[in-house]
Amino acid sequence: MKVGFKDRFQDQQRKEAPEGNDVNNEREIQTDSAQLNEDLPVDSEWADVYDSYLPSSGSGENADNDYLSQRSGAPTLHEHLIWQMNLTPFTPLDQMIATAIIDSINDDGYFSGDLAEILQSLDDEEITLEDVEAVLHRIQAFDPPGVGAQGPQDCLLIQLRQLPEQTPNLGVAIRLCKDHFDLLVSQDQAQIMRRLKIEENVLSEVMQLIRSLNPRPGTLIAQSEPEYVIPDVFVSKRNGRWVVELNGEATPKLRVNSDYAKLIRRADQSDDNTFLKNHLQEARWFIKSLMSRNETILRVATKIVEYQRGFFEHGEEAMKPLVLRDIAEALEMHESTISRVTTQKYMHTPKGTLEFKYFFSSHVSTSAGGECSSTAIRALIKKLVAAEKPNKPLSDNKIATILSEQGIEVARRTVAKYRESMSIPPSNERKRLI
Repeated sequence: MKVGFKDRFQDQQRKEAPEGNDVNNEREIQTDSAQLNEDLPVDSEWADVYDSYLPSSGSGENADNDYLSQRSGAPTLHEHLIWQMNLTPFTPLDQMIATAIIDSINDDGYFSGDLAEILQSLDDEEITLEDVEAVLHRIQAFDPPGVGAQGPQDCLLIQLRQLPEQTPNLGVAIRLCKDHFDLLVSQDQAQIMRRLKIEENVLSEVMQLIRSLNPRPGTLIAQSEPEYVIPDVFVSKRNGRWVVELNGEATPKLRVNSDYAKLIRRADQSDDNTFLKNHLQEARWFIKSLMSRNETILRVATKIVEYQRGFFEHGEEAMKPLVLRDIAEALEMHESTISRVTTQKYMHTPKGTLEFKYFFSSHVSTSAGGECSSTAIRALIKKLVAAEKPNKPLSDNKIATILSEQGIEVARRTVAKYRESMSIPPSNERKRLI
């Protein structure tokens, strides 16, 4: 038997309905309150009669003090829209339509479904396609502005129409997005001014208004839980020297139980005593291994800071090329050991909290016969892009030429690879009218 969306919606409504009679429940609460008031002396405090109670959020001595575990999760876009839907005076049929539409809104805030398919899934003769479109328009008035749009153009128009009427150049911005959206995408400044019959200064103000909009409104609500990184070492500069220290909070604090250790001092060779001796030895080896691990982390971190001192002094552009083999040879360790030590390990530095792997990069030869780190080249590319003219961005070939003039020989495709790794769009997409 096929169950339609309408049947599932009604089942969900029945599950969420409160059980029992509301009037009886209210009368029962009032009776309990009256009983409490009669039992409570007028010259006493509540704490003198009733014990305070705080529900525990977990087990253990510090469970009630674990504020992070009591924190509610970040709301999703779907939950935020459902909450607004429940506050909107929808009829039962409109609410059913709104639920189906919200289910088809993706994380970016766009309506990715098809209105005809939603109408078919509702399986109700009383609902027409015009009803579904009307509910969609009401959802498009929800927060965040632009939610429920059917495309980027629709998203910008929804946000513009929600702005106050006295907003400067609002009508021109709406005309640009509605009638000449293709010119806006292609950044054809001359054609836009000719079609809209506006001057360059007006176009500049219109573009600033459009840039203030959010093309992905759903990202304002769909927040992810924060992930906290606990550094394994701290790097600081003291008396002109860079000092590396282990983070004591990140180091497991283990010890052997003294009561069990005393039991093993007996001289007998019973099975129980042998069992305890073996486990005591394993415990000591385990603690010794942790100490050795911490020592290795400290040695590796110290050697990395020693190699990359230029980075700590001057920034990314002074980063030196470094590979795992260099650290392994300097510390007389195996390369695989260095790889394990530098994986998912972090150091807190004046430049931020960085992973050990961040300091390792390949090298590019320079015209002077030296080597330049790929990280330093990325920093230079980022700096060049930040300083370029908005209406005339630098191409990959031009960036390669500028780097060549600085003595760094890189091919155009290498520049493109580094640019893409930093999520920097190509020059044609970076071009801005004003």
